[in-house]
Amino acid sequence: MTRAATMRDVAERAGVAVSTVSRVISHPDRFSPSTRDAVLRAARELDYQAGPRGPRRRVSITSVAVLVPDITNPFNFDIIRGSQERLRASGYIQIVVDTEESAETEAHYLDLLGPTSAGIILTASRLTDQQILAAAERFRIVTVNRSVPGVPNVIVNSAAAFDQAVTHLASLGHRHICYVAGPNSSWSNRQRWEACEHAAARIGVTAVRIGPYAPKTASGAAAADAFLTTGATAGIAFNDLIAIGMLQRLAGRGFGVPEDISLIGCDDIFGADFCYPPLTTITAPTHRIGLEATTLPTESSTPSQTVTLPVHLTIRSSTGPARATR
Repeated sequence: MTRAATMRDVAERAGVAVSTVSRVISHPDRFSPSTRDAVLRAARELDYQAGPRGPRRRVSITSVAVLVPDITNPFNFDIIRGSQERLRASGYIQIVVDTEESAETEAHYLDLLGPTSAGIILTASRLTDQQILAAAERFRIVTVNRSVPGVPNVIVNSAAAFDQAVTHLASLGHRHICYVAGPNSSWSNRQRWEACEHAAARIGVTAVRIGPYAPKTASGAAAADAFLTTGATAGIAFNDLIAIGMLQRLAGRGFGVPEDISLIGCDDIFGADFCYPPLTTITAPTHRIGLEATTLPTESSTPSQTVTLPVHLTIRSSTGPARATR
């Protein structure tokens, strides 16, 4: 018996990703003629039959999908737990998807889960504003740490916290501060750098930027090496994972923290308080983020609805006086 062609077979024949095949079949009008024609031609040649074989499954709108860019990042743990707590109490099932920092993967799962879900929570979305707005016209969506006019969102007040971070370092005598950037596709990354720039200009210190770096501990070594070339005496990292990786690299190269360099992270993830030295960081109410985000897609909300949550600087041992002021 001849094996039926699969979506992967079509992708290989057309020379595209499997997710592209899925999206072309679902929404052919969104792709360039060349991509669309290549996929549809491959599907015809292979006699590919889209959709499930056998009895058609009934759609059940009893779930809410939570899309996160990295499920291994501890910052997302409490968001997932908080949203699950609220959803369970409301009679919904939570579906968690790791989009692997990929806008293409995120778009694929948004198209896949949107029609069968009561709502979608996009956490730190890597999609463009236009993509999110287009999806919001079809599905009930809320964004977390991403502000798109016309889409309900939950954000943390990063600008105020990064102002606190720069002010804290300046009070310790640091006059040259480096921001260690996260992904260029991250909305919050842009907000954090702008906050650093504005605070530095207000106080009268110098702020430089390096990166981008993937928001993972493994990025910390390269970030630390680049940081040392800037001549800065203090750094603020996009997130705690990068900062913790930098701590490890700096120690390996013989630099003391905070004796030689002060370092601040962001998110206050599990482990930030017992790495060495304990990390000064920006603390966000992650559990509450999950609770608030889950309320919006499953209950009555308006497109302009924004929930802004406060964050604050938690001072630990990774920051201290600049060497010149000791």
